[in-house]
Amino acid sequence: MRYIITIDQRTSSSKALLFDEKLNLVGHSVVPYRVLHPKDDWAEADADDIYSTTVEAVRRLELPKGDDVTFSISMVNQRETFVIWDKNTGKPVYKAVLWQCRRGARFCQEIIEKGYEATVRERTGLIPDTYFSASGVKWVLDNVESVRERAENGNLLFGTIDTWLIWKLTHGRVHATDYSNASRTLLFNIRELEWDADMLKLFTIPSCMMPDVKPSDSVFGMTDIEGILPAPVQIAGVTGNSHGALVGQLCFDAGMGKTTYGTGSSVMFNVGEEPATAPNGMVCSVGYSMFDRTYYVLEGHVHSSGAVLDWITDNLHLVSSTDEMQVLAESVPDNGGVYFVPAFAGLGSPWWVPEAKAMITGLTMSVNRAHVVRAALESIAYQVADVVELATRDLTTPLRQLSIDGESAKNDFLMQFQSDILGFPVKRLGLEEASGLGSAILNCCACGIYTSVEQIREIRKVSEICVPGMKAEERIRLRQGWLQSVHTVMLSTRH
Repeated sequence: MRYIITIDQRTSSSKALLFDEKLNLVGHSVVPYRVLHPKDDWAEADADDIYSTTVEAVRRLELPKGDDVTFSISMVNQRETFVIWDKNTGKPVYKAVLWQCRRGARFCQEIIEKGYEATVRERTGLIPDTYFSASGVKWVLDNVESVRERAENGNLLFGTIDTWLIWKLTHGRVHATDYSNASRTLLFNIRELEWDADMLKLFTIPSCMMPDVKPSDSVFGMTDIEGILPAPVQIAGVTGNSHGALVGQLCFDAGMGKTTYGTGSSVMFNVGEEPATAPNGMVCSVGYSMFDRTYYVLEGHVHSSGAVLDWITDNLHLVSSTDEMQVLAESVPDNGGVYFVPAFAGLGSPWWVPEAKAMITGLTMSVNRAHVVRAALESIAYQVADVVELATRDLTTPLRQLSIDGESAKNDFLMQFQSDILGFPVKRLGLEEASGLGSAILNCCACGIYTSVEQIREIRKVSEICVPGMKAEERIRLRQGWLQSVHTVMLSTRH
């Protein structure tokens, strides 16, 4: 029996998944870690905690035993978060800087003001924004004592979370990442599929820090996961979380798209084997690489989706758990005129207003907590619909399918409202762990289990289709209320 242990490293927790040889999920565990906010708009975590919780999550799996049991490791991870560490001691020089962190905002603005935005877009497919890794890397190099000197002397290494975990799991023998994670740094040329010398120079980052870059369906190294396994096994199949979900949802044709509801949400569309020019408000990345071919995606970023549900639960204490939200949202007939614009990390696609702050509009004396909770859930669907509308308008390949996955996809109210506000059906995979499934599929490609896309298409996990039930005039009215609230947030930002 062959099993795949999938490391799923997330923004506030480390998860381990166990898939059998037919890619059925047969075990999982999760270990949280602390996310720190030392200043407004900063977000970071202890890199050693990220690693130790990853190992502990694997340790908590109930692994099958027997002479005929074999394992391999796949990996899917939060994408733009990065670590810089000493290659001789293995010690991080600073905390892991998370993707929500905005400490590099001033430099991104300088790049735009100096007229480099078009060059950045052409080479990397991205826009100069702190959402991506490069400005945070520059901040650490410029502001942490002796770090730049140590980096220029060749003593420090950079990596997104996959790179950090691979380096630790292989005891420093492998310093590598995959195309999808590399394409989220603002430092990778998505056409040449290599680190871009001009981008490294623009962000003043020494090239000697950078990891090797491999296709997603590669073998990256060997590990016994700190002795948890009796012998070293292959690390094979590595990808960013949203990209893993695209593969897990079997979105292998141009025009197929998916939305992953995580801390933020990724709305991603397969555009084929050539990079596409992203419309304003979207970016182009490497989607995945498989069987010596590389596929590209257009993506819109919703910065706060699941995060707003956590805020409702943990900060406002309107509910004791996210499971209560569906019942509470359905206890009122509508949102009572309340709209929640959750710009906790600025507004992402299609607006890209980094300085925006979250706002609740439409409060009256008749509003109760159910309306606010409902508005929070609806805000996720509205943000996704904004991106889908942009892509549908500008893409030459029409949208053929939208699949949803992620933690919040379990919420039936959200699924129905998403379909209603889009005005077309959405598909929910009958498996929460679409990202992990995608990573496991890439593992099977790397290990020779699958040799063609046609074989992979035979993986048919049970899925549910939700069709819209809302009248067009109601959809238009609600969208107008949402857009008015977004414009209120943008107007308040300018003042």
